Amino acid sequence: MSFNGFDTLPDSAANVIKAWKVNIPQQDLDNLFTLLKISPLAPNTYENSLPGEDRSLGVRHDWLSAAKKYWENEFDWRKQEEHMNSFPHFKASVHDPIGEFDVHFVALFSKRKDAIPIILLHGWPGSFLEFLSILDSLRSKYTADTLPYHLVVPSLPGYTFSSPPPLNHNFRPTDVARIIDKLTTLLGFQAYMFQGGDVGGRVGRIMAAEYPNCKAILLNTCPMPAPDFGDIKSPINDSEEKGLERHRFFLHNGSAYALEHATRPATIGFVLSSSPLALLAWIGEKFMGWTDTDPSLDEILTSVTLYWVTGCAATSLWSYREFYGPNATSHATKEWHVKKPLGFSWFPREITPVPRAWVELTGNLVFYRQHDSGGHFAAMEKPSVLWNDVEEFLNDVKGVFDTR
Repeated sequence: MSFNGFDTLPDSAANVIKAWKVNIPQQDLDNLFTLLKISPLAPNTYENSLPGEDRSLGVRHDWLSAAKKYWENEFDWRKQEEHMNSFPHFKASVHDPIGEFDVHFVALFSKRKDAIPIILLHGWPGSFLEFLSILDSLRSKYTADTLPYHLVVPSLPGYTFSSPPPLNHNFRPTDVARIIDKLTTLLGFQAYMFQGGDVGGRVGRIMAAEYPNCKAILLNTCPMPAPDFGDIKSPINDSEEKGLERHRFFLHNGSAYALEHATRPATIGFVLSSSPLALLAWIGEKFMGWTDTDPSLDEILTSVTLYWVTGCAATSLWSYREFYGPNATSHATKEWHVKKPLGFSWFPREITPVPRAWVELTGNLVFYRQHDSGGHFAAMEKPSVLWNDVEEFLNDVKGVFDTR
């Protein structure tokens, strides 16, 4: 397949980076659909059959039943795989003190000498898929000779096609920040910008705080405890107040999954790895509840199938002990205060939409954009809006890249 030059690695890239493509063995797909076919649905209950399409108590019976039928009979994984493979994929061998990691990533590389590297990083239950719409628009707008950026979308360790965490180490976001920064070094980048949210946003904050080559960071999530009232310097507008109401609602009514991930990851890992229907219910609920508009069923099933065939339902839970456990940290943790340029994109249907007044306590906030729609999966839901923020932010902070 021709990628029109977007697959040409930078001249300074290490030889441990190899081109790669998605090709799930047919037997794995056959096993998935055999399990799916024999998986029983729970009976109708009060909780899963509330009137008026109400999903306040979880996934609805009618939705899961219809989704199961579509997954079995109409969903076309090979079509989705073909779309994935229309973008250049790579794997890099990253040597680290805690082990060797194969890090998968999708990329569009520029042939321009002044191209700015941008790392785009997903969270849970997301993947590199979230950013494909952004990459698609950019490969249509530019050629490899004119693209102003190198765009790199890694799969977090433990997710999809990247190596899982080691068995003899309590894997943490600090480990991932180190591994992803090493990936940028292997690519030959001496300076880069970061964009991400959820788990990816936390990793990016650590990279910005601890690694000199990360020059600027744009986040779209910033979960943190409420600061002391006396520390707040900026006013909070009406939209942000509504965002804080949503934040509180999520903490009291939507965060049980995270406590399970944090406190009993082994147990939920077994559950989600034993039934594709259970995985669909667990992940599908988030895609519908955390967005402004429900994603298409194909989008949800592509993500769930990807998690299933790569076996990452259990290996992707490592971050939650840090976020929700007894020794939880947050974006407000002082050691990860960002002194470099920090930007923030606010979306009203984010699960923890915190106001500017809070975000600016966590770093050198130089850019803030508040949007009227969009949720937790901003790159997937609002690709052009998020990308406009990236470019505006880059324009504001471009001076930090002059020393490359």
